[in-house]
Amino acid sequence: MPKKARPTRPRIIVTRRLPAMVEERMRELFDTVLSPADEPMSHSDLAAAMADCDVLVPTVTDQIGAELIENAPERLRMIASFGAGVDHIDLSAARKKGIIVTNTPGVLTEDTADMAMALILTVPRRFEEGEKLVRSGQWKGWSPSGMLGHRIGGKQLGIIGMGRIGQAIARRARAFGLSLAYHNRHRLHPAVEEETGAVWYPDLDALLAESDIISVNCPLNAESRGMIDERRIGLMKLSAYFINTSRAEICDESALIEALRQERIAGAGLDVYTHEPAVDARLLALSNVVLLPHMGSATYEGREAAGEKVIANIRTWVDGHRPRDQVLEGLI
Repeated sequence: MPKKARPTRPRIIVTRRLPAMVEERMRELFDTVLSPADEPMSHSDLAAAMADCDVLVPTVTDQIGAELIENAPERLRMIASFGAGVDHIDLSAARKKGIIVTNTPGVLTEDTADMAMALILTVPRRFEEGEKLVRSGQWKGWSPSGMLGHRIGGKQLGIIGMGRIGQAIARRARAFGLSLAYHNRHRLHPAVEEETGAVWYPDLDALLAESDIISVNCPLNAESRGMIDERRIGLMKLSAYFINTSRAEICDESALIEALRQERIAGAGLDVYTHEPAVDARLLALSNVVLLPHMGSATYEGREAAGEKVIANIRTWVDGHRPRDQVLEGLI
């Protein structure tokens, strides 16, 4: 059977509001339906959208499971996701259906690394607590024992997931005098280790036990889901700090909360949560955790660059070529 021709002006449906310049360019190039509201689509709205377009442009807040993909009509040929993560899309079901999935890697790396580094500095030094103290009007002025935290210079930063973001964090952390260790499925090229000064730990347990600060930067997949469980949290030092700017489901959130509440670790900095946008009330009650609203990639420049990648991926597909950012199952 001959392959179905690709439309020269495909109909695309965008599930969330994107930067204005991105939306304007999409309208110029494609038969574009933009979202009137900046909120996640419901399951039924996603199903309706997937039935009425050649290309769906979702974001990480749109859960596109096997059922939605299997029930989508043959018209849907591509899912051009806005964002680097693809754990919200059932890649296996898409592959079986012959639907191309793309993402936008690389453009948000530096922004996310900046924020992770900010948390690495903020949590041990208690900067957020200090800011709240000033705003409360209860600050009594400088004192020798006031707002004591921990310096990060000379401490070991353990990076879980040494991909683009992990390496960008390592470059920043080295400048602050941190020693660097990392856990990856595969050891990095010696040139990368030399550039970052990072030491490979094939054993994740050893990395957790020996590091002063832990930064989670691996993608969420079957292997990493629940990887930081109660047992592994128990391996961390009492003085350790835990930073997660990747995906909440990599860590057992309840076990982390209990460790923070009982001060079995010193503190945490989180940008992701298991039931976003809801945040566990127990986290909100803790003073030894910094909570951010999933804003690691939230820069004008990064979001516009991600939109440009989405457009480039769709145009490449329309031209009959394989998109540069096509996601292949098993390679994430």
